[in-house]
Amino acid sequence: MTTDYLGLLERILDAVDQRAYFVSSECAGGDDERALPELSTMLAQSGFDADGVRAYVRGEHEAGRIDNVVMLSALHVVACHPAVGAWEEAARLAGAQELAALQLGGPHMDDNLASVDRHRGVLAYLLGHVGIALDYFARAFERQRSAENLTNILAAMLRLGEESEARDLLVEVRSSFPPTAVSRIDAIIDMDPDLALLRTGDIA
Repeated sequence: MTTDYLGLLERILDAVDQRAYFVSSECAGGDDERALPELSTMLAQSGFDADGVRAYVRGEHEAGRIDNVVMLSALHVVACHPAVGAWEEAARLAGAQELAALQLGGPHMDDNLASVDRHRGVLAYLLGHVGIALDYFARAFERQRSAENLTNILAAMLRLGEESEARDLLVEVRSSFPPTAVSRIDAIIDMDPDLALLRTGDIA
């Protein structure tokens, strides 16, 4: 394990220890799936219609139901969909979302910037740069201590072959986070194939 990795893990553990600052999925800002309730269903459909989803997202923005940050976040999800894989578009959208988040400001700016970090991490992960992805996921978690950001960290650690460290982190999380957050983390682990290794064995 490299020194840089150890420093990154220390940052993650420090964020985990700041349990009072945990943000639940229900109250976190910048959640495009919450703002766009049909998005998850559309993304999971067979015969995925990328242009149809883009039109839906832009229509919600034009109708004033979502802001520019959420629109760009949702469009990034489409660009990174396995049926699309538009990496240059995804990179451009992440930059545009960061600018939109900074221009919007407000009380949810950290949450919106966490979304940017998360999207950049996803892009790096999909392109095989897992160490870079882990750094982005750690930044997202430091800005917004959510179950989703934490499980992205765990997935990257597993992909890097750090199963023991991922299990240790999960033990620490389960002793630090509120029960509702732990339940959400466990639900994601049960569903996400990238976290399958954490379903086996006895993790306290």
